[in-house]
Amino acid sequence: MKRIGILLLALVGCSSLAAETPGWQQTLKSQLPLLGHRNWIVIADSAYPAQTAAGIKTVYTGEKQLEVVREVLALVAEQSHVRGKVFTDAELTHVPEQYAKGISDYRAGLEKALQDQDVTSLPHGEIISMLDEAGQTFQVLVLKTDLTLPYTSVFIRLDCGYWSDAAEEQLRAAIERAPATDQ
Repeated sequence: MKRIGILLLALVGCSSLAAETPGWQQTLKSQLPLLGHRNWIVIADSAYPAQTAAGIKTVYTGEKQLEVVREVLALVAEQSHVRGKVFTDAELTHVPEQYAKGISDYRAGLEKALQDQDVTSLPHGEIISMLDEAGQTFQVLVLKTDLTLPYTSVFIRLDCGYWSDAAEEQLRAAIERAPATDQ
């Protein structure tokens, strides 16, 4: 009888620990209202390194990468205060199937997942440099997946959701044209 009691206590203890650990979706949902212009969300492949910059937080999802991409994009789209600008590695289009089995299917799935997005492809090193710079001052949330294909991470830079790039350009042009004032 004593053993059953100990076993029950152990099970209850384990279940309460599991309940206290939020999943990646809950982490993202709780972080999104805090994130804004210049913050980043990265949906990374399994080899993506843990980074040491104070502003970079890594969360293991344990899920398929394209599912995480779709879910993150949907959650970002629900926000009124931010919009996402998507970056992908330029190297991805050149990775051959012979060295990365499944890469062709992945590219097709990613293209479908990103079909309504503003996407820029840059060399991986350039994107990492932008992340490193952002991580010095702004928060970066890395959602690490189980995908084992190279150059497949998807990088989302958040911009202001209620102020467009065109509006910003017009504002800057108006400021430049405005006469100088003495203060």
